[in-house]
Amino acid sequence: MAQTPETILKEIRGKKFKPLYFIHGDEPYYIDAIADELEKRVVPEAEKGFNQFIIYGKDTDLTGVLGYARRFPFMAERQIVIVKDANKLGGIEQKEQQARLEDYALNPAASTVLVLCFHANADERKSFIKAIGTHGAVVQSKKMYDNKLPDWVAAFCQQEGVKISPKAIQMLVDNIGNDLKRLSNEVRKIMVNLRVDEGIDAAAVERFVGISKEYNVFEFQKALMQRDVLKANQIASYFSANSKDNPLSPILIILYNFFAKLLLAHASKDKSEKGLAAELGVNPYFVKDYLLAIRNYPLPKVAHVIHYLRECDSRLKGLDGVSIPESELLKELVFKIVH
Repeated sequence: MAQTPETILKEIRGKKFKPLYFIHGDEPYYIDAIADELEKRVVPEAEKGFNQFIIYGKDTDLTGVLGYARRFPFMAERQIVIVKDANKLGGIEQKEQQARLEDYALNPAASTVLVLCFHANADERKSFIKAIGTHGAVVQSKKMYDNKLPDWVAAFCQQEGVKISPKAIQMLVDNIGNDLKRLSNEVRKIMVNLRVDEGIDAAAVERFVGISKEYNVFEFQKALMQRDVLKANQIASYFSANSKDNPLSPILIILYNFFAKLLLAHASKDKSEKGLAAELGVNPYFVKDYLLAIRNYPLPKVAHVIHYLRECDSRLKGLDGVSIPESELLKELVFKIVH
């Protein structure tokens, strides 16, 4: 059974190494993060020239990799062999070669840490992968659900030793989406430009990431929530004029998620801030927004808004056979939601 990336990273940082790692999945962030952490910690810097090997799958085959894995480290306790794009290894799909890897996995070299970075989802039921799990670690790096992103950004910032405001988190998540590598890079880019005692707020995101503090999806959602017709139309016009940086499809997803949660908020028996935060899975900071939206959007209106969003998505995809500019669709959608 696959272990979580977070568990494995914690073990590695505690210098608890396994002889074999098989990291697979459709989220490259954790595949790279685990490989980088092992590269940093397994072999001391002075020994890396002789005992650290970075190999690319397209440049070799399984026979070559196992050859590296079975050699002894040079005047050192251990060596590390990292195979990037292991899904492109010659022979990796052949049962006969998988059997060779299985044999190695059942009796791995004690002085080698072999890391297979498989940049695709693998079938963990295969016997060679099960064998890797016997003495090593099988780790699946899955794409993160959008509703988990705010907590992930908050945890990442805590790990990096920087405070971040809920609004700054939401701005990053709404505008970048579930690209963990880019999210982490943007946070680090902001950190480089901050004072030691300074946290990340909305102004810092605007200044260093280039996301407008006034004209972003977060503020657009807020204007709709408040039924602020003027502000909603101003932001919609800005999006239309800058459609390359503000495509309609991601905006619809964010709005749909908000109004779907608003539906849950209406149905919730416990409408206290703590109760709604738990029910909706949101930061308590944002609960007041849902309480305001409950007042501004009665239950029947919320159902209508969800219908308008689905309708807009279908028209955007041309499912009705008519091509309509995104700017027109967005303008019409705003009118239907706030009126």
